[in-house]
Amino acid sequence: MNTPKELRYCKSHEWVSQDGEICSVGITDFAQHAMGDIVYIKLPEVGDMAEKDSSFCDIESVKAVSEVYSPVSGEIIEVNTELENAPEMINSDPYGSWICKIRVSEFGELLSAEEYEKVCAEEN
Repeated sequence: MNTPKELRYCKSHEWVSQDGEICSVGITDFAQHAMGDIVYIKLPEVGDMAEKDSSFCDIESVKAVSEVYSPVSGEIIEVNTELENAPEMINSDPYGSWICKIRVSEFGELLSAEEYEKVCAEEN
């Protein structure tokens, strides 16, 4: 399992990369592997408000539809529209295929890479 040390994680399997007040959000390698081949993503809209611990988009795989939960609260300022035509990019590069960028107003509980790896080990 690939878990970059410079990122922060949620127990619900999202990752966060912070640059000042802007966070990029995506799903982890663990999550994409558990989902299987991703075939569709319903992206949020620019201008939407994300609420920490609330669903902000859906990802459909060959196995199921899964909700993605926001690790932070704030305004969605950018979405990765490349994923609309190529959602499988998440499978091949989960940490390069961010879903959206959020101007943060409040953080949820974020884990270090080591803490997140323990969560994943407990789920296996």
